[in-house]
Amino acid sequence: MADTDLKNIALLIDADNTTPKGIDPVLTVMAELGQVNIKRAYGNFAKNNLSKWGEITHKYGIQPQQQFDLTAGKNATDMAMTIDAIDLLYQGKVDGFGIMSSDSDFTPLVTRLRQDGLVVYGFGSTSKTPAAFKSACTRFIDIDALIKGASDEPDAPKSNSGKGKAGIDDELVELLGTAWKAAHRDDDGFAQMGEVGQIAGNRSSFDVRNYGFKRLSDLFEAIEQFKLERRDNTVWVKRLR
Repeated sequence: MADTDLKNIALLIDADNTTPKGIDPVLTVMAELGQVNIKRAYGNFAKNNLSKWGEITHKYGIQPQQQFDLTAGKNATDMAMTIDAIDLLYQGKVDGFGIMSSDSDFTPLVTRLRQDGLVVYGFGSTSKTPAAFKSACTRFIDIDALIKGASDEPDAPKSNSGKGKAGIDDELVELLGTAWKAAHRDDDGFAQMGEVGQIAGNRSSFDVRNYGFKRLSDLFEAIEQFKLERRDNTVWVKRLR
């Protein structure tokens, strides 16, 4: 892809509600969308618990946006992030957003950005992030899974015996099964895996990285209810039961 074709992407970070450990894998994921030219972290960096953000802002080119706690119980960080996001939206210079937060307060913001056709990736802790925020995002990716995946050995083998199957449950199988039913299938019941994954992504904030996998094919191979078949350069999938 030529530099002129790269999309302009903004990453806005709620430093109060996420961890700096995730910044490297998050930026790697954001590269799927384009060039992350705007990187801003919001919070009261005078607090000791946010000191580690100050240590990495220069390394990753992140602009710290200082927000003092002027009133107890009021979150100036959320307001500042929202205002900046809307400003960027109306300037018309941003093609997509990344929102690092586990705070449901950003759900209306994400919904508004997507109404203008922008892609919005959310990054937060699955256990802490409400379903409404996850569903609002184009993709919601568990930041803890990203950190773990980045620390794994790159050539570590994956088996179908259970390793890497965290989070695979009936709800996921049903989501993929419904997407398979909606896809175009051949006479043998196989559908192109890419189409199945796209339909699943359109129906939810589904992303294979939330389940410890880097590729959709690896995820399907770990689910016994599906069968894969490779034809030339295309992977096909069929639900068995």
